Amino acid sequence: MIAEEIIIKPIVTEKSSDGLQEGKYTFKVNKKATKVEIAKAVEKLFGVKVLNVNTMTVKGKEKRVGAHIGMTSDWKKAIVTIDTNPEEQSYLGKGGKEVKVSKKYKDSIDEFMGA
Repeated sequence: MIAEEIIIKPIVTEKSSDGLQEGKYTFKVNKKATKVEIAKAVEKLFGVKVLNVNTMTVKGKEKRVGAHIGMTSDWKKAIVTIDTNPEEQSYLGKGGKEVKVSKKYKDSIDEFMGA
């Protein structure tokens, strides 16, 4: 699956808005997508570093139209935690010299609330 098929749409509710300060974003995702695929799709689409992915299957509700009773379809929800403090990392290179690498990740998803 490609990234655009995995992430269907963001979920904007009061509870999901409370998690934005902690770097937690909520998405409706494809039912067949795994946590690893969801993490890679979010990193590719939004340019952020994903730390954690929690998923859950939301059961459909019973709906009634006139005399007919039916069910809405089940769907999958993913709560993605991103790195909100990307800082420089350093390691020892050739000859024992310290090399610094700056992370090129964003610290928030700007497109989430339609900005």
